[in-house]
Amino acid sequence: MTTSQYDNARTGAYLNESTLTPQNVNPQQFGKIFTLKVDGDVYAQPLFLGGVEIPGKGRHDVVFIATEHDSMYAFDAYGSPSEPLWQVSFLKNGASTVKSWAVQCPFIEPEVGITSTPVIDAKSGTLYVLARTAMTHTISATEFHQQLHALAVTTGVEKFGGPVEIRATVPGRGDGSRNGNVEFGPLRENPRAALLLADGTVYLTWASSCDVGPYHGWVMAYDAQSLKQKAVFNASPDADDSGIWASDTGPAADQAGNVYVATGNGQFDAAANGGRDFGDSLLKLQGQDLKPIDYFTPFNANELDRNDDDLGSGGPMLLPDQPVAHPHLVVVGGKAPLIYVLDRDHLGHFRPGSNLQAVQTIATKGGIYGSMAYWNHHVYVLSDSDALRDYEVINSKLTPKAASSFTFVDHAATPTVSANGDKNGIVWVVSSKAWNSGDRKAVLHACDATNIAHELYNSNQNAARDQAGTALRFNIPTVVNGHVYVGAKSEVDVYGLLPVKR
Repeated sequence: MTTSQYDNARTGAYLNESTLTPQNVNPQQFGKIFTLKVDGDVYAQPLFLGGVEIPGKGRHDVVFIATEHDSMYAFDAYGSPSEPLWQVSFLKNGASTVKSWAVQCPFIEPEVGITSTPVIDAKSGTLYVLARTAMTHTISATEFHQQLHALAVTTGVEKFGGPVEIRATVPGRGDGSRNGNVEFGPLRENPRAALLLADGTVYLTWASSCDVGPYHGWVMAYDAQSLKQKAVFNASPDADDSGIWASDTGPAADQAGNVYVATGNGQFDAAANGGRDFGDSLLKLQGQDLKPIDYFTPFNANELDRNDDDLGSGGPMLLPDQPVAHPHLVVVGGKAPLIYVLDRDHLGHFRPGSNLQAVQTIATKGGIYGSMAYWNHHVYVLSDSDALRDYEVINSKLTPKAASSFTFVDHAATPTVSANGDKNGIVWVVSSKAWNSGDRKAVLHACDATNIAHELYNSNQNAARDQAGTALRFNIPTVVNGHVYVGAKSEVDVYGLLPVKR
């Protein structure tokens, strides 16, 4: 589990789970077995790497946890020992986290540090992390920084001459431009989407905090070995906004190295002659230079922009090859509320008056804040204030099959599937919360993937034993080697099979 949602297609499926099954995930045999306490809130999805040799501490399966207090932790994945194997803080030389009041947004509070899920290169043993910091001065204005770190998975020590400061400039007349150029703003630009590693390149993306401008939808590519910036793309160089939000999921990449991102509210003029602004669009970018080579934009993009109905509230998921007319599909959903099933070989651009260029559109009860999961010809999705839903993939289209017995009262969430190949599938999802809904405990749900109407377990069934920590927005559970890791406020709760009583 080296990247958000398990793979670069963002299928959200762990297919090597031989311990947890629909037969033993129940309140009698399964529950919370320990909690890992950390120094800040955990929005990033925990990552896992097996067989890491920690100097002086032996060989461990390791879970990596990032916090909003700008710390990276490496813990033994099974809680033995319970203290960190190593911890690195990016608050050095007087640096502090970025306060929520500084970004004028209460979505992440009281501090902003590491939000986007890091990514691991298992071959080189490198953990890539994007961190935000502030440097306050007595006389001059506060400096805000964003830096890409490359850490050794064994020690947390910086590699490749890192960290590198995030800087970028593109020609344009957009909001905040100076002298015909648009510059990256480390205070306003907020990275929520996960990092992506593909073909030796690390990809980073940005949106904003609460739509506070000026901001743009940036994508940047960095060489994974030198940390040298390779390419920059701006989704709104002659306008503003068009951020890449993704509700903490990640951009996707296909086997050819093309990168897929969905943008949010902003001007769309790319259908016009010479237009370069891609608001509310799904973009296919060439991996090495980030040039847009294809795109899909809903016919009502201007209406989506006016109504704050971001297409980019969802992250794209690439389906495995299909044996029909549209072998290469990508699905994405936004606030509209719609799911779009698209042919990623021919995304279809913009078509006035209709979305007929899409393979399929599916109405959902609420907006999609996150992404979907795929397993064994089924797509699992949760929209705002709705039940978890299962769609079977038949002839390149999604056919509704089942719905869960529970609904989420607030924003949607991104599910995870665990299975042993095509057997023993379980769909996991953690309750999210709206930014203004007040504190509540997160709830971990597990459903039989072959019939999600059958809920196997939830962490409130035996709350005294299993209750999770305080819920945050958009958390994605990590399932690996018989354990389920759930990020929460200043902790990660770990679930698994309970000790057998003798």
